[in-house]
Amino acid sequence: MELSSEQSTPTQLVTSKKGGLRTMPCIIANEALERVASIGLHANMIMYLLYEYNMEAATGASILFLWSAITNFTPIVGAFLSDSHLGRFRTIAWGSIVSLLGTTMLWSTAIIPHARPVHCNNPLKEKCVSANTAQQMLLLASFFLQSIGSGAIKPCSMAFGADQMDKPDNPKNERVLQSFFNWYYASVGVFVMFSVTAIIYVQTQFGWVVGFGIPVGLMFLSALLFFLGSSLYVKVPPNKNLSAGLVQVIAAAWKNRHLALPVSPKKFDAWHCIKSSKFATPTDNLRCLNKACMIRSPEQDIAPDGLAKDPWSLCTVRQVQELKALIRILPIWSTGIIIAMTTTQHSFAVLQANAMDRHILGKIQIPAASLSTFAVLTLVIWVAIYDRILVPLVAKYTKRPRGFSFKQRIGAGLVISCLATAVAAEVARQRRKTAIEAGFLSNPGGIVSMSAMWLVLQYCLSGLSEALNAIGQLEFYYSQFPKSMSSIAMALLSFGGAFGSLLGSLVVNIVDDVTKKDSVSWVSKNLNKGHYDYYYWLLTVLNVVNFFYFLLCGWLYGPCEDKNNWDEEEEAHQ
Repeated sequence: MELSSEQSTPTQLVTSKKGGLRTMPCIIANEALERVASIGLHANMIMYLLYEYNMEAATGASILFLWSAITNFTPIVGAFLSDSHLGRFRTIAWGSIVSLLGTTMLWSTAIIPHARPVHCNNPLKEKCVSANTAQQMLLLASFFLQSIGSGAIKPCSMAFGADQMDKPDNPKNERVLQSFFNWYYASVGVFVMFSVTAIIYVQTQFGWVVGFGIPVGLMFLSALLFFLGSSLYVKVPPNKNLSAGLVQVIAAAWKNRHLALPVSPKKFDAWHCIKSSKFATPTDNLRCLNKACMIRSPEQDIAPDGLAKDPWSLCTVRQVQELKALIRILPIWSTGIIIAMTTTQHSFAVLQANAMDRHILGKIQIPAASLSTFAVLTLVIWVAIYDRILVPLVAKYTKRPRGFSFKQRIGAGLVISCLATAVAAEVARQRRKTAIEAGFLSNPGGIVSMSAMWLVLQYCLSGLSEALNAIGQLEFYYSQFPKSMSSIAMALLSFGGAFGSLLGSLVVNIVDDVTKKDSVSWVSKNLNKGHYDYYYWLLTVLNVVNFFYFLLCGWLYGPCEDKNNWDEEEEAHQ
């Protein structure tokens, strides 16, 4: 009889000499270097598309939104493959190899002149040759491969790290895991900060061949370091019944939809559960799914070994509860879509910074895309203050090891996101006003005297909102699912980001199409004729509505601090 992965996990983690802090350098370096490579490409990619592929601003931004969407959709696929088939170690390994292939392919577009359209000297004033089908396919294929690789690494890396640190017998385990999530996210953020400074500086000063070559080298190093730590890792085996089990619950509930639920719902012999499982009766929420684990006739439904004769007609209570946990989380998860859309608006900020005075300390000029460093720096500083100072202080009064609750942190992030877009709107208005006063209305290439440092505040607010909302989401999802679904829990954040990117692409295209009918588009390539301030106010309204939607979802969900009561005992697979 095969034992499920989630049941064997705690014993393995407690007794094994593997895992622990010594594995963190290899695991963190793997994701961090992958992020450095990918962020280093994403952050300045709008400039590459505009000036090397001769695209319009709206078209380039739309492509980047779609690339971001695919990159954030693939983690949910990677999570299911990891938790139900490959395991986290093998999923990360394959993802590293595919990401390396994708970055190498993108590098080739910079190396090979015929891989790009003919260079246009002044794309803002003259009509340029667009990329042909082959050139577009090579570019998009490189994006797609990177998305696949990232989709394998993102959902598994943090969960894989948690596997190394999780010690259920440690009374401080909850606080240790919280610190792990905070510092893991911050550590990756430090590397991301490096990518949006050093790599973008190299791209600006030494060109795309060198600028894209460095991410290729980093991806190679990322894969190499991960494989070097192979013998030290705790490798939790996959639960090969997970994906099928979730589908079986839906199928069984549908088959039994016409049956009446037991009059006494707490009656133990009415429900199918494996011996020693803590899940003897299903919860009352989403009661329609309870029919999937309802025993109609013990003689006809149950085999001599205690398992269901037909798992597509009868599931265990645990399987039903796993699906319920996934469904119940969806409303709160959906509140992350708008804020995800907001945090992926940096392409337009880069264009604005490129038309502003970027000099500091006299002659030093900051690359336009490197201003996003302030968002990451804010995130890292906040994590340090929150984890080391605020949590111990707040915990004394709230009696919670985590300090503030999950929902308080998620909600605070949403509020600050509203402030970030409002500030962005005002800065965009002031920049446009300054440009017009300087006579640059018809000269989009003119550099206004207004300092690009005015953009720093919106970046800082964006970083703070991410530090509160994103990390709060990660901890919340991790606490609500069994260990066998850890990768899926980690993938939910990226999955929300995918919908956010799709929504962002949709909003940009709608705004562009609607506003350019009667006048110049709000998101025109000519920033001085466009109205990016109106666009940011639209985002602010969406963020405010989303916050009130979150309040409703949080109220409907109810308490969430102590819901991680999953049965971790040995339980047979069906």
